[in-house]
Amino acid sequence: MAKYGMAIDSARCMSCYNCFTACKDEHCGFSTELSAAQPHTGQFWMNIAEWERGDDNRRIKTASVPTPCSHCEDAPCLKAAKNGAVYVRRDGIVIIDPQKAKGQKDIVAACPIGAIYWNEELQIAQKCTLCAHLLDRGFKEPRCVEACPNGALFFGDLDDPESEISKKIASEKVTQMEALRGIETHVVHLNIPTVFFAGSVCLPEDEAAEGAAVLLTDLTGGGQRSTKTNYFGDFEFEDLEKDADYEIAIALPGFKTVRLTRKADTDHFLGEFVLERIPV
Repeated sequence: MAKYGMAIDSARCMSCYNCFTACKDEHCGFSTELSAAQPHTGQFWMNIAEWERGDDNRRIKTASVPTPCSHCEDAPCLKAAKNGAVYVRRDGIVIIDPQKAKGQKDIVAACPIGAIYWNEELQIAQKCTLCAHLLDRGFKEPRCVEACPNGALFFGDLDDPESEISKKIASEKVTQMEALRGIETHVVHLNIPTVFFAGSVCLPEDEAAEGAAVLLTDLTGGGQRSTKTNYFGDFEFEDLEKDADYEIAIALPGFKTVRLTRKADTDHFLGEFVLERIPV
């Protein structure tokens, strides 16, 4: 029996909301054998978590993390439910029974990432089912995966090392959300951004310093990364270790090396650095 799962690559997500819309299209106004209809408003079975990144208006970026139910192995919602109102199918998909779950609001509170919603009208908890009703009819993937134009969502058999999803997880950086630490899930998050440093380098004549070498040294855990400034004199280091201490060294032949240290507590635009010529 396949163990179904989804991999979500945040690096590929562009917040187009196709997955969100496809989920609404499939579940709003339509009950299935596994769930009551999703309300048109107030529930986000495929929620797109978005936030602005950066601490200076010179370098602002956005991050997007599509967030459905994680279909946990040892699901907290299952523990909170009574009378078998939440159960795990043989394929690993976690289902809330729309009949048995009536009145059990504790199921909603049990979810560590807020992916379960309360239907006030029906008095039941609801969430993503990975379109299990479609999979049971022979569909190869949920509607959200089918609708993603950027290849940010992958679906398949987690137990098959040769499946596309298994290869994707093995080749990328797994970055589960903080609230899911220590919990085995069938939805695996990849490449959720952490912290970035960015800056600009100029020559004394107020010209962009293209090609300056920028060396980043991790003072906390060791290791180095390097880059060069682009045509505009800009540089950036992405995916830094949260709260680690770093040294940044900026060097260009004929100019004094600039050094500074900074903690990766949050995203930082380090500033504009004007290089000083070495006297001849």
